[in-house]
Amino acid sequence: MRNRREFAALFGAAAAAMPAQAATQPLPFYASVGPKLTIYSLDVAMATLTRKGDITLPANIQYAWPHPSKKFLYVAASNTLPPSGPAGVSGADKNHYALAFKVDAATGALTPHGQQRLLAARPLHITTNHAGSLLFIAYNNPSMVTVHRLGPDGSIGEQISQKVSLDFGIYAHQVRVTPGDKTLIVCSRGNDAANGKPEDPGHIEVFGFDKAGQLSQLQTIKPGAAGLGFGPRHLDFDPAGRFAYVSMERENNIAVFGLKPDGTLTPEPLFVKNALTDPQGREKHPGQGVGPIHVHPNGRFVYQTNRGSGMVEKNGKRVSNGGENNVVVWAINPTSGEPTLIQRAWTDDYELRTFALDPSGQVLVAASTTSMQVLQEDVLSLIGAGLSVYRTDTDGKLTYARKYDVDTRQGTQFWSGLLNVP
Repeated sequence: MRNRREFAALFGAAAAAMPAQAATQPLPFYASVGPKLTIYSLDVAMATLTRKGDITLPANIQYAWPHPSKKFLYVAASNTLPPSGPAGVSGADKNHYALAFKVDAATGALTPHGQQRLLAARPLHITTNHAGSLLFIAYNNPSMVTVHRLGPDGSIGEQISQKVSLDFGIYAHQVRVTPGDKTLIVCSRGNDAANGKPEDPGHIEVFGFDKAGQLSQLQTIKPGAAGLGFGPRHLDFDPAGRFAYVSMERENNIAVFGLKPDGTLTPEPLFVKNALTDPQGREKHPGQGVGPIHVHPNGRFVYQTNRGSGMVEKNGKRVSNGGENNVVVWAINPTSGEPTLIQRAWTDDYELRTFALDPSGQVLVAASTTSMQVLQEDVLSLIGAGLSVYRTDTDGKLTYARKYDVDTRQGTQFWSGLLNVP
């Protein structure tokens, strides 16, 4: 049996043997470790990253999202740690922030822009409307979404007070605006039963919003037994705006919903499929879940991650419990939207929490949060966190190119991304 590093060498050699793609302008790629946000230059043709510099925020980076103009980057930051998953360094600052940065058009370098906004709780996700006039922030506890006006100069304005009471479900994990800029969709993951506490159901909530930033409740989706066994984490839309692809964290599934012209969803998923090699893997390996989800720019493929961060005690060491970690590739039926699993791409990483595709869809970069001790054939090894780079082939499949190790002793690598949306 080959070990993980031998596989990496084989994949790297295969990638090096591939013909070079047409050269493109290097792109700024960002990745966080705790409160530090590092900028890399992504060479799409060579599938390489070059570190250019970093900035340090007042608290740990939770998520970031670009303005539609690509001239500004909005960052949600907090030192509050997630209730599950890999723990990080909390930091002394107990505030929660929404911050704006101006993006240098030539280099991607970031400079603070406008007034930083203090928030009431840990922000988990952040996005804008397509007009670039509103900023939406999702919070897991308490589960909610707040709205801020964005100034003509891209600065973050005061929070907009909502005139009506709204239901955001339990554990809001992501907030996204639909392609037509008509509605706002919130993935509320719910929680598994644990320690004698019953399961919290998951919801997808659809809201209308107006130019003044006022939200209105339009639709609640909770299939099956009122949302039990329904754990939506993230979603993305096909370029034609016909389907929403949902990453179901607590089931290790992908679910496909129809996206209607009015910005609402079909009340039930059109398709649900499991992403694991072993459909029972979640029961066998506690801590198994799926991560983010992104649609290829051509709309023909969808990418999702399997994340296995569970650990067990062996020979006096805390090591991986054998959960599955890879990038799942789905081919999409152009008529029905049905996904067909065509690959689980190997990775030399654990807990792939975020990843990004370049605008041309030629390269995928995935970020793992932390290192992991692994016991394989009685050999104990430490697999470091890093940035794994893949080439995307014309058939949608991924070819592993290389990995850049990242030191996460000062914090977890919680977010990464490009200036394209999402």
